[in-house]
Amino acid sequence: MTDPLVWEERLQRAAHPVVYPAIRSLRRRPAVRVPGLGVVVSDAATARAVLLDTEHFSKVGPGAPSDLWTPVLGPAVLLNMEGAEHASLRRALSGLFTPRAVRELTAPVAGAALHDLSARLLAGRRVDLVAEVSELAGAVICRMTGLPPTDAAVRGAFRAAQEIVGLVRLHRRRLTPAQVRRARQVLGDLGRPARTAYRAGDEATVPGRMRALGLSEREALGAVGAFVLTGTETIQSFVPRLVAITHDAGHLGSLLGTPAGALERTRVVEEALRVTVPSPAMLRSVRASATVAGVPVRAGDRVVIATVSCCRAGGRFDPSAPADPAIRHLWFGAGPHFCLGMPLAMAQVDAVLDALAPVASAGRTLRVVDRAAARGVLIPSYRRLGVAA
Repeated sequence: MTDPLVWEERLQRAAHPVVYPAIRSLRRRPAVRVPGLGVVVSDAATARAVLLDTEHFSKVGPGAPSDLWTPVLGPAVLLNMEGAEHASLRRALSGLFTPRAVRELTAPVAGAALHDLSARLLAGRRVDLVAEVSELAGAVICRMTGLPPTDAAVRGAFRAAQEIVGLVRLHRRRLTPAQVRRARQVLGDLGRPARTAYRAGDEATVPGRMRALGLSEREALGAVGAFVLTGTETIQSFVPRLVAITHDAGHLGSLLGTPAGALERTRVVEEALRVTVPSPAMLRSVRASATVAGVPVRAGDRVVIATVSCCRAGGRFDPSAPADPAIRHLWFGAGPHFCLGMPLAMAQVDAVLDALAPVASAGRTLRVVDRAAARGVLIPSYRRLGVAA
């Protein structure tokens, strides 16, 4: 058994060799102003208070996500909206993320992408789980954009999404003009089939469903782009880390032997989410003068919620420990901007675990036999995670 946080530290430092140690060095103070960066929040209760206070803190404004994504996606894509318009678009999209809807979206995609995963493992082959999850994520992108899920399309869609997300850095408040042009080009390539699917009204596609739900073409294409950007890197990062953490902590066998929906699996997955923190940082722009854990802020200031510090304050990986209410689900946000796509992400996690479950059913043990950290990525992740039965 290996300390699961040893490799987590390696992944964090490989992704952000300067920013991660700097952010973590601030964790003993609830909030601190860092010149050039903003007010950094490292306390879960303070972070939740900021996320819930939309009167003083916003995703729209200087230093907020709107600075990054509005030039690329347009002004109305959930990532850069507030108030009544945001609530209205969120309600319109909510029908896509019911339990039934996400099952209908992921089941055929996962079945095609992961159909022989356990068979290859049981036949004695080593499998790179990062590549497997990337294929699943790319297939989901194809389903969301209306692309036919050929092998080339899946790989191309995933690489395209990764390229755009890879442009973002915490210290960079906005993309350069050249980066904006490139991001628009990449999303334009992904958006063409989505536009065709929307106009055809084919409800077998996500854009077609969005049209049936009453979204305009602009809203539908913006939403597709937003979900592609925010969901792809998250799922590709988390699933291999989940397997690695539970392997290192001695929980992987029981995780694979527990069916989807069972309390034990849910608790292990949530604890792994807390430790890995899919959204290591969240940004808000200050709308009106306030204080953040005693630090005065004024309109135009930037608040950086160091989610990685907030969540990791809960201690070591321990699925049996009671969940701290202040931390629970904080990695998906809080309040009106709580991640709408969470059910889709969790459906993909369950799909991979279900595809691996026959290994445990056959009485075999799944082991991590090879791994390497990804460098220079936005969300810490493995570049390779070899597993074998």
